[in-house]
Amino acid sequence: MKFGIFYEHQLPRPWHEDSEYELIRNALEQCELADQLGIDYVWEVEHHFLEEYSHSSAPEVFLAAVSQRTKNIRLGHGIVQTPPPFNHPARIAERVAMLDLVSGGRAEFGTGESSSEAELGGFEVDPVMKREMWEEGLRVAVRCMTEEPFTGHSGRFVTMPPRNVVPKPRQKPHPPIWVACSRRDTIHLAAQKGIGALSFAFINPEEAKHWVDDYYGTLETEGVPIGDAVNPNVACVTTMMCAPTAEEALARGVEGGNFFGYSLAHYYVFGRHQPGRTDVWAEYQDRREHHGYSPEAVLEAAQNDERLGAKIVQGETAGLRGATGTPQQIREYLLRFEECGVDQVIFVSQAGKNRHEHIMESLALFGKEVLPEFRDRDDKAQADKAKRLAPVLERVMARKPAEDHPPLPDPDYSFPSIPVAMADRMGNDEFYKMLDDIGERIARGETDALLGGLA
Repeated sequence: MKFGIFYEHQLPRPWHEDSEYELIRNALEQCELADQLGIDYVWEVEHHFLEEYSHSSAPEVFLAAVSQRTKNIRLGHGIVQTPPPFNHPARIAERVAMLDLVSGGRAEFGTGESSSEAELGGFEVDPVMKREMWEEGLRVAVRCMTEEPFTGHSGRFVTMPPRNVVPKPRQKPHPPIWVACSRRDTIHLAAQKGIGALSFAFINPEEAKHWVDDYYGTLETEGVPIGDAVNPNVACVTTMMCAPTAEEALARGVEGGNFFGYSLAHYYVFGRHQPGRTDVWAEYQDRREHHGYSPEAVLEAAQNDERLGAKIVQGETAGLRGATGTPQQIREYLLRFEECGVDQVIFVSQAGKNRHEHIMESLALFGKEVLPEFRDRDDKAQADKAKRLAPVLERVMARKPAEDHPPLPDPDYSFPSIPVAMADRMGNDEFYKMLDDIGERIARGETDALLGGLA
């Protein structure tokens, strides 16, 4: 089993002039440490307008910075919002490919569609159509990354003529593709499309087993790859804070972890938000117990139960705990995920007002006390998995229809420069002759001819 760290770039109010600068600087330091420790992935989300919950609207910029500070950690662009009103598919392909190039082939292409009114309404995306938009945007983006040239597309949400989209990614045919999942039916969809499932739901390992079994069963029987390669992986997210004692871990991480859940639900479930005015942190302090994100419930339950769980229920209240505890507690918790067949566990530590120095100490302790034994088992596990899945993946790839990569509409397709197009419309031989003359002068090194032609 592999491990990742996850960033929304949470920033609860109140803010000061350098709050966002410090937030990003600290996150970069945490990613450097994670790479040094041998953590496998860093995941960075794309969100818009979600104040306090996520100040992460340009993940490709952050991940590019991470790429220059690290050597081995995989860079999870997770997720890119692929409905075209958010991002044109050609621009997605260009950004993912460039990230893959600057990182030496370490990019992961996570995709999603959003479920918040802040984003869907902000970009005028119809919630009813967003799944169809996600799929069409993703299909076109993959084609832009792999076809030379991209042969064009005329669909419901995207129309684009043939162009050769450059650069191309270092990984061939393209970086591994994932989709964000918050429900079991999206896990099913991921398997049907032959892509990895990024489960952004706080579930216990025993619940994850049902998701994993469904994923691999569906992949084998129904999988038809949306990309040109299959990415057979299931990842689960959990809050995490590791410390020498449970009391210290809870004191450092449980409030921030519960703010993560509360602020997410504020935008996606029960909240009403005034842009630039609503104080989500203040609301969390007042209402967290009512909405099931009570750090106090977790602290009370911890006095009686040493077995970690995603959501703790104590009396009339509940709260998130996850991998918040001692190295031994976290080891036992993660072993349960490993036994259930989860391929990757992704840690949420940068949450709420969790302090940078505590996150760094937590990662270092995890890297020293817990990570090595999982890494020791991972090479053999990956080899066994590859051998086991080889015939399955062969059958899945055989189902990919040829029409996923249509031919050029015209084998001789070309597009003219704007001046040539003007000459074509005019049918003016003198105009053609002038353009040819400009071309000959530029070839002789007369740069003033170029300026004259552009004017």
